[in-house]
Amino acid sequence: MKKFLGTGVALITPFKDDRSVDVEALRSLVRFQKENGINYLVVLGTTGEYATLTNEEKQLVKKTIVEENNGALPLVLGIGGNNTQAVADAVQNENLEGFDAILSVSPYYVKPTQEGIYQHFKKVSQSSPLPVILYNVPGRTSSNMLPETVARIAKDCDNVIGIKEAAGDIVQAMKMIDQTPDDFLVISGDDMITLPMVLAGGAGVISVIAQGFPKEFAQMVQHGLSRNVDEAYKIHYQIAPSIDLIFEEGNPAGIKSVTKKLEITQDFVRLPLIEASKELSSKLSEFVDQNK
Repeated sequence: MKKFLGTGVALITPFKDDRSVDVEALRSLVRFQKENGINYLVVLGTTGEYATLTNEEKQLVKKTIVEENNGALPLVLGIGGNNTQAVADAVQNENLEGFDAILSVSPYYVKPTQEGIYQHFKKVSQSSPLPVILYNVPGRTSSNMLPETVARIAKDCDNVIGIKEAAGDIVQAMKMIDQTPDDFLVISGDDMITLPMVLAGGAGVISVIAQGFPKEFAQMVQHGLSRNVDEAYKIHYQIAPSIDLIFEEGNPAGIKSVTKKLEITQDFVRLPLIEASKELSSKLSEFVDQNK
């Protein structure tokens, strides 16, 4: 579990202008993370636009990242859904070579009860050959995993090692930290409140903005884990304006605008998402220039 202390990055999937997967840009992006202090990588999450990728493309993305990473950083694979049996089958049948854990989102759209969420993850846990990290993101799933439910899953499912907590509620995060076992990882899924969560006892972050500013964000998280509060907040306030900006028109349009400015990828996304507006791209470009 120590593999997942610190800063993880939810990788985008770069596209060419014909919207095909840009393999070379993806390799460059992985190298950029490896060279700038990121602790682990998350593959095929929401930020990776997995919902618009074909099965063949998902395998291509996995293969490319595993090859380019070459064992340097731990890798986490996103496998989730709102059909419990389908998720269980996926974690059993997926090629997991090169991966260290699974990130599994709470069932979306169907709005299960807390008991339904518990039973879902109990089934996923029993089916998974790898450690499982839960993912709570009520803004996308329309249901919230309560701290009591997370604590129950943590107690009953030995291979559930943590949660990416993205409710944006620091009080709820603190309750999760308090109610779960000491070795259970409560990981921020909200870039803006990462530092307060870390200082409250959280394990770090799975970040979007760190993809564009890996060295700075990883340093902030490490300062937080080491309780160097003043140094950590200095970096937080330096980066904070960009966090608001990258989510202004949806994710991953904003962060792709940043990686385009950094000349790592293009900014193309797939419908129903659209690229960041010229106004937003200009603001992000200015921010990058000011913080080189």
